[in-house]
Amino acid sequence: MDTGQRRQLVYVSRQPNEQLHDLLRARGWDIKFATTAREVQRAIHQDGPTGGLFDVSSGYGTHELGAFESCLTLPNVGWVATAGSGQLADRLVRRLIRDYCFDYLTVPYSGEKIVDSIGHAYGMVALGEQEFSLIGASRDEEMVGSCDAMRQLFRTIRKVANTDASVFIAGESGTGKELTARAIHERSERRKMPFIAINCGAIPHHLLQSELFGYERGAFTGANARKIGRVEAANGGTLFLDEVGDLPLESQASLLRFLQERKIERLGGQESIPVDVRVIAATHVDLEQAMRENRFRVDLFHRLCVLRVDEPPLRARGKDIELLAHHMLERFRTDNARRLRGFSAPAIEAMYNYGWPGNVRELINRVRRAIVMAEGRLITPEDLELQSFASQRTVTLAEAREEAERHAIEAALLRHRHRLNEAAVELGISRVTLYRLMVAHGLRSPSEDRLPIERVAQG
Repeated sequence: MDTGQRRQLVYVSRQPNEQLHDLLRARGWDIKFATTAREVQRAIHQDGPTGGLFDVSSGYGTHELGAFESCLTLPNVGWVATAGSGQLADRLVRRLIRDYCFDYLTVPYSGEKIVDSIGHAYGMVALGEQEFSLIGASRDEEMVGSCDAMRQLFRTIRKVANTDASVFIAGESGTGKELTARAIHERSERRKMPFIAINCGAIPHHLLQSELFGYERGAFTGANARKIGRVEAANGGTLFLDEVGDLPLESQASLLRFLQERKIERLGGQESIPVDVRVIAATHVDLEQAMRENRFRVDLFHRLCVLRVDEPPLRARGKDIELLAHHMLERFRTDNARRLRGFSAPAIEAMYNYGWPGNVRELINRVRRAIVMAEGRLITPEDLELQSFASQRTVTLAEAREEAERHAIEAALLRHRHRLNEAAVELGISRVTLYRLMVAHGLRSPSEDRLPIERVAQG
């Protein structure tokens, strides 16, 4: 019997279990079915907790399972998986379940038990109050991430959104500073009012004053009508000053005066106009260095940087690199007529080896280009133009063991200054064995070893 508000559940399966479906309905679940990663993205509501049932046992191949990873990382979904006992030997299946699911059951399973597990996963997500679900003002732009640095960023955003103090966002170009600013605005009490952004580095210096504060008719040649500036347009809402580090000193003085008095004067006007805005500023410039060089006002910095948010660079986000790449593939895969299956193993390796100086913006551009240019079913390092960052050859387990053994012997010899008895004791082998291994690894020639080995044998 249905009572109260029904909970949302996404059931991912190629062969949904009708009896389980009826049981879930009876327990108050509103169920949406999905068979592909794209259908899962469309089915999930971003504004509340959702339960998730991932039926791995319904016949998904390895390449298809990889496509679901971006869905499994959605922070407002509590996933429970079902899998055949034989599937748990698959490394990808184990990783997806271990890293992203609250619980799993093997086939055959009890209907009551799986319903209870789904309820528990849903409850754990609901307790978190969607802490990590942060969507920008535009539905086409999302903040995606599950690494520790991004989780800390999401927590910080939620905290600063509850206040009205000025916020300063520091980070490299391409890390998503405007998305963070929009997320703060969308979670503040000003969310129903305007969010106005201005790139201070993209506007010529002689036009910046009029862009910020507006002008009256006749203020200068060509001013044929009154124009409202960006600050006034943001009244009641949020003003985002991107690349504020590029402001000329004259504009810095005008901005400081506005922040102190909360009033503006249009160019050519006499009237002081009160404006109520929250200011969020961002830049990739090192403002501490700029202040030391007298390129940025110290008093303005302290007005802007009441609360500070640091954007992590992509290279510091670990597995988020692969997560974001899959997310962008799902978003833009229609740019290619072929049905792309994902990224090849060398492509993923290359993405992890690359330093990403352009951060998330560069990743998006490279993935979009690769989707268009790819000729196979898998995106390669060549498609991403990262071929120099992929290994030229694979390494066998035997080769890896051999290299590790050589490294251990060399390190022991260095530590003991080539005193072979002491090095052998540390390595847990006999001196004869150490000689043999040194010859095998090219650390000594056989002629050098013949006499010492014979002496050891005679001794």
